[in-house]
Amino acid sequence: MADMKAIQSDARERMGKAIEALENNLSVLRTGRANPGILKKVLVDYYGSTVPIDQVASITTPDARTLVITPWDRGALNPIEKAIRDSDLGLNPNNKGDTIFISLPMLTEERRKDLVKNARNYAEDARIAIRNLRKHALDEVKKVAGVGDDEIKRGEAEVQKITDEFIARVETTFHKKEQEILG
Repeated sequence: MADMKAIQSDARERMGKAIEALENNLSVLRTGRANPGILKKVLVDYYGSTVPIDQVASITTPDARTLVITPWDRGALNPIEKAIRDSDLGLNPNNKGDTIFISLPMLTEERRKDLVKNARNYAEDARIAIRNLRKHALDEVKKVAGVGDDEIKRGEAEVQKITDEFIARVETTFHKKEQEILG
C-alpha cells in the first residue's frame, strides 16, 4: 500500500510541475496590459554574464500601458535596452537617461487571436505532459508487487482522479488567460 501512495504522490508532484510550466509560459504572453512578467525571459548581457532582467533592474507598471525599468547600476541601462530590443517580444524601449520606458500598444483583434492560439498550444502541451505522467503512473501501479487486482484497480482509479484534477486546473488556467487576452 505504501508503494501505491508513493506512486500517487509522485504523480501529483510531477503534474504540479506541468502546471507550473504552463503558468510560466502563459505569464510571458502579452495581454494588452502592462505586466512585468512579459520581460521574465529577457536575458541581459551584464559585465560578461547573461542574467535575467529582474536581477539587474526593478520593473514597475505605473499605468495599464507602461512598463518602467530602473536598473540598479547605470552601466546596465544600454545592455537592458539592447536585450529588450533584440527579444522576440516586439517591444520598443525608450531610454530616458536613468530609466527605460516601454509603452505597450493596444492589441489588434488579429494579435489577440494569435495570443489565444499560443496560449491554447501551451495548454495542450501541459495536457499531453499530464497524460504522459498518468501513463507512467499507471504502469508503475501495475508493477507493484504483492497486491491484489482490487488494490491495483483502486490505485488506477486514484491516479485517474489525480489526472482529472490537474487537467481541470489546466483548463481553468487557460480560460483565465484567454479572458485576460480577449478582455
